Amino acid sequence: MKLFAILFLLLSISFNVLADHLSEEDAWTTTFFFENDLFGNTDQNYTNGIKLSLASPDLGRFEDAEYFGGWIDLWDNMIPFIYEAEGIKNVQKSVVVSLGQKIFTPQDLQQTALIPNDRPYAGWLYIGTAFHTKTLNRLDSVELQLGMIGPASLAEEAQNFVHEVRGFKTAKGWDNQLNNEPAFAIIYEQKRRFRPKNFYDKWGFDVIGHGGFALGTVYTYGNVGAEARIGWNLPADFGTSLIRPGGDTNAPVDSSDPRLSAQGGFSVHAFAAITGRAVLRDIFLDGNTFSSSHSIEKKNLVGDLIVGASAIIGGIKFSYAQVFRTREFVGQADSTNFGSISVSWTF
Repeated sequence: MKLFAILFLLLSISFNVLADHLSEEDAWTTTFFFENDLFGNTDQNYTNGIKLSLASPDLGRFEDAEYFGGWIDLWDNMIPFIYEAEGIKNVQKSVVVSLGQKIFTPQDLQQTALIPNDRPYAGWLYIGTAFHTKTLNRLDSVELQLGMIGPASLAEEAQNFVHEVRGFKTAKGWDNQLNNEPAFAIIYEQKRRFRPKNFYDKWGFDVIGHGGFALGTVYTYGNVGAEARIGWNLPADFGTSLIRPGGDTNAPVDSSDPRLSAQGGFSVHAFAAITGRAVLRDIFLDGNTFSSSHSIEKKNLVGDLIVGASAIIGGIKFSYAQVFRTREFVGQADSTNFGSISVSWTF
């Protein structure tokens, strides 16, 4: 847990150092995500997630992000997408770096022996780099995640530390968690934003569709879904997302966004989203890739219903979502229910 805290501190310091070298016109966005099933009154399945990310200002080319090093140059040729062929104008690009951790546990946390008919204990500690190509109404994202599964993820230390602080019993079955394994995932996702005219003054609504896929040892799936938003002075971004690949969509993409208002913007809106995944691999259910470990028979079709609200005050966006997820494996006693909080700051 101490190492994880140190990593977050170092990443936060690096964000501040980078910000010191930017002009006032450059709009960086940093976002902190926290997810926990405490908000669903449970302590099982996907039980906790935490993530810190930083999105760069809009760029003409990825190579303009000199503060991330010269390796970024490679992506300009590797991720051309189709904008140039379509003759689309006003295309911008941005780079997102992130650090995150996810924790998964079975239902009975006091059982010390392996529970064969429930999901494995598992943790995932990772770094991510995402490359966004975007217009006002379209976002294409490619993300690479690299990290560790198993004891090296520090999931046991993180969960039991929180339980001790809150006065809860610690989990007793972490000796049965997945083995240490380096893991990766490559993700592509496209979002399209449909924006009807406001129906009264600054009251309006929009719909953001998305679809994509992931390939890797962590997960392999295809996904599709949509989010609908209604409210006052809707932000010019691509919605409110969970801790998931391609989910860093809080950064504004146009000067009409209230966070970029010289007067200090205000916005409030409600949202509802639905998304489905066709899952071919999920290491948190299928078990280790390169060694023998506990596993459970997964369901290949999984869906999420998400409802929540967001508010923007000045350059800060606050969001809360309640997530209802269908059963992910055969014999799962209850569907998954957790809350997701995100706070983003555009500066």
